[in-house]
Amino acid sequence: MATASRRHCRRSGVGEQLACSPARRRRLGGRRQAPPLLRTSTAAVAALSLALLSSPAAAQVAVRGEVVHTLAGPALRPGVVIARDGRIDWVGPAAEARVPPGFRVLDAAVVTPGLIDAHSVVGLAGILNQRAGNDTQVEDQDQLELSDPIQPELRAVDAYNAREELVAWLRSFGVTTVHTGHGPGALVSGQTMIVKTRGATVEEALVEPLTMVAFTLGPAVSSRFESPGTRGKGVAMLRADLLKARRYLEKQDDADPAKRPDRDLELEALGKVLAREVPAMITAQSATEIMTALRLQREFGFELVLDGAAEAYLLLEEIRDAKVPVLLHPPMVRPGGEMRNASFETAAKLRQAGIPFAFQSGYESYVPKTRVVLFEAAIAAANGLGFDGALEAITLGAARILGVDGRIGSLERGKDADLALFDGDPFEYTSRVCAVVIEGVPVSEQCR
Repeated sequence: MATASRRHCRRSGVGEQLACSPARRRRLGGRRQAPPLLRTSTAAVAALSLALLSSPAAAQVAVRGEVVHTLAGPALRPGVVIARDGRIDWVGPAAEARVPPGFRVLDAAVVTPGLIDAHSVVGLAGILNQRAGNDTQVEDQDQLELSDPIQPELRAVDAYNAREELVAWLRSFGVTTVHTGHGPGALVSGQTMIVKTRGATVEEALVEPLTMVAFTLGPAVSSRFESPGTRGKGVAMLRADLLKARRYLEKQDDADPAKRPDRDLELEALGKVLAREVPAMITAQSATEIMTALRLQREFGFELVLDGAAEAYLLLEEIRDAKVPVLLHPPMVRPGGEMRNASFETAAKLRQAGIPFAFQSGYESYVPKTRVVLFEAAIAAANGLGFDGALEAITLGAARILGVDGRIGSLERGKDADLALFDGDPFEYTSRVCAVVIEGVPVSEQCR
């Protein structure tokens, strides 16, 4: 695995450099002199600073790396990424870079696109691991509603907490985008969405309000609900509701408005799946469940994304022939129950078979309630996937499966200026993320 040379954060003769200590900073071209009126008021200066940080001016930044992995071509050694108004304005060799006056300049050993967590429940599941009715009255477990096994109408945007500490925790490890929402455990648990790991409200974080509808097959469902009790019953219940949704769609198209059915949120959500407006993300770990998911896809014609897929390596030809991508379980998942046959090498086998896949942090029933895709990808890299395959699976590969590769996933002109800055090889255990930039704004500048 190629390893970039290390160095401590330092100053240079021009520009503001990334420092492991935020105190070691200075402005491009020296400190700006405040206008006479502002010199007399410390409060006014502070107010102006806050205004600048929240304005597009705060999104003018240049990032220089000894190695810049753009995912749009060979790595640049060294390279520069220039962001203007939140988007990448220029990316190329350092020797050709022309950083505009007034831009902040950050330095790093290695620069990558902002990392993408391809499936999580962060923001709905919280760090405190508390359910309704506990003594502290803190409720941060909204990822799975247990009142009914089929609830596709539940929206992630209605439950997401942008201030959740887990969001900031993921961001500190270079994760700038998360596909999150209702988690596995019900036949249909609800909807998912895509957010950036910044902002105080869901509106500020939101990239896409409805990305997929989450389904689950197997014992994870029967262990939580009285009905279904078996695999066969669960699939029969799904098929019945999908048939109802198909009839609902047909009636909605009736030329006579009087014959159109009243709005039904459950059937409306399933109808979006049948109309291929959004994919069905089906959590299926065993070969039996994976084959059932493929069979449902053939019967109803929806777009399918396999989730988890612990035994995918047993069905490589079937998955490839169905042209179905995989949101692979975290390689370091505990190998028990449905995950007893999970393997470190599954990612490498999917890549060799030509099956699109991405890594996810998944759902954890114990604190800290989430894994980190950076670490999961590193394990897969060391078990046959390699550096390039691992990095793609948490950047551009994930963006493609989620349908947002026109905006994120690689460092290209016009895309969001989301970057992760490392002090060494991203997949080396001792390397640290020393800065994170989201849409041109540095949102983290502490090495960890």
